[in-house]
Amino acid sequence: MSGASDELVFAPLGGFGEIGMNLALYGFGPKGAMKWLMVDCGIAFAGPEQPGVEIIVPDVAFVEKIRRDLVGLVVTHAHEDHIGAIVDLQPKFGCAVYATQFAAELLRAKRLAERGAPDIPIEVVAQGGRVTLGPFDVEFVAMAHSIPESCALAIRTPLGLVLHSGDWKIDAEPGLGAPTDQKRLRAIGEEGVLALVCDSTNILREGISPSEGEVARVLSDVIAGAKGRVVVTTFASNVARIRAVARAAAAAGREVVLAGRAMERVVAVARECGYLDDTPQMRGLEALSSLPREKTVLIATGSQGEPRAAIARISEGAHPAVSLNAGDMVIFSSRTIPGNEREVGRIVNNFIRSGIEVVTDRNGLVHASGHPRRGEVAELYAWLRPKIAVPAHGEDLHLSEHAAFARAQGASFVVPARNGDLVALAPGDPGIVGEVPCGRLLKDGDIFVPAGDEALRVRQKLAAAGVVTIALAVTAKGDLAGVPDVMTAGVPSRLRDGAAMDAVVDDALFSTFDNLPRQKRRDADVVSSAIEKAVRSAVAAAWGKRPSVHVLVVEV
Repeated sequence: MSGASDELVFAPLGGFGEIGMNLALYGFGPKGAMKWLMVDCGIAFAGPEQPGVEIIVPDVAFVEKIRRDLVGLVVTHAHEDHIGAIVDLQPKFGCAVYATQFAAELLRAKRLAERGAPDIPIEVVAQGGRVTLGPFDVEFVAMAHSIPESCALAIRTPLGLVLHSGDWKIDAEPGLGAPTDQKRLRAIGEEGVLALVCDSTNILREGISPSEGEVARVLSDVIAGAKGRVVVTTFASNVARIRAVARAAAAAGREVVLAGRAMERVVAVARECGYLDDTPQMRGLEALSSLPREKTVLIATGSQGEPRAAIARISEGAHPAVSLNAGDMVIFSSRTIPGNEREVGRIVNNFIRSGIEVVTDRNGLVHASGHPRRGEVAELYAWLRPKIAVPAHGEDLHLSEHAAFARAQGASFVVPARNGDLVALAPGDPGIVGEVPCGRLLKDGDIFVPAGDEALRVRQKLAAAGVVTIALAVTAKGDLAGVPDVMTAGVPSRLRDGAAMDAVVDDALFSTFDNLPRQKRRDADVVSSAIEKAVRSAVAAAWGKRPSVHVLVVEV
């Protein structure tokens, strides 16, 4: 039953205005006493503008604030952009995690791989199952996607039903696992849908996404026609694709070897969950040396150009166990995520220079997206007939395009929410009514720092112009004691005219020190500041860039 003062609200903290880092909250109850449900808690991958950082997670300061009223975290599926931050952040909010078996097992494996990660309470819910968490009745509806057991969440409250789509597509041949449960979705539409919070990733593309079954047939043909060693790189989580490659390899008389820890972990979990019962065993890298080149297919991580992943090291001839020769084949069974084009292109060019044949989705149907194109999204709107549409999971262009599309599908209200918006869904007309704290944290080694952290700004500066470090000793009389120690990093040793950079630094250092009055030479701070400014200006005049300059003055 709903009280007169009850409200239903929605607050995204990640994934709205960006690809990845998905985290959303639903709140129900009177203002100041709401119960909250969290959906997903994922990561995004850092770009070159964040040197030394690999992953980004949502700032959960608001979740910590409402921790006592948080009834649970429900997981739509096991991709890293939906579960990747749970192991690190769950101790901050403390609630139990509700997920299907595959997602639960991957979470457990991920926790075991993290140093000192605490135990996480995980409750397994089957696809098609339901769980009641406070005022929320949550049904896990089977959806096809590029990972097993993806689910939409039908979230029922006394003020209406919200369908949170997660990542999905309509695929009659998903490769393994359940297809999108069209019958159930139509029944939910008949029940009445207050709001649809829906994936926007492929909303710019017309038509219907190709099927995993079509991709499997093409991969089988390509592998059957290969002459030498074959390497397939794909997302480690795409178990249907891994299964398709393994079955194609077996049909061609080849053995499958896995390259990459993430690949091995996912395959182990998939086999434990029964998804690879009809698939030949896959071998580890130690088996490679005993197998003929023309009798192997390697499945490798790194399809997005990650520099430390297997496929990048193979392309550079730096992998300890895998080498390729002219006439071998590499298949990129993946789509390059926007922002990764340069890194992937570098790997592709490395292979082509070595005479290795490269097959991508540009010259064959060796990949199909796990996200719906416009034709599939239109079908979902027709089944559900939501009153409110909230476009999700996309950059601003995707969300804007989806908003216009939703209006054309007959949604009475479209709410263009972004991270940090507080959206009122019921009662009354929906809309953005406030803000909640949101942001991002960067994982730097084993610690998390804010996106604007000073250390990261300094690191960017060092990457652009290097550093000059100077140490000198000054006596009580204001004289130099010994020869100053000068070290440079990331600074060229020679200038355009061939002059030595060391000479530029030395001239600025000694002339500045000599020109200081003896009394000021006795003040370490004055000496340090004067030399720092002089050396930076001298190097900038000679080089055209201003490095970071650090001066240590020791009084003896």
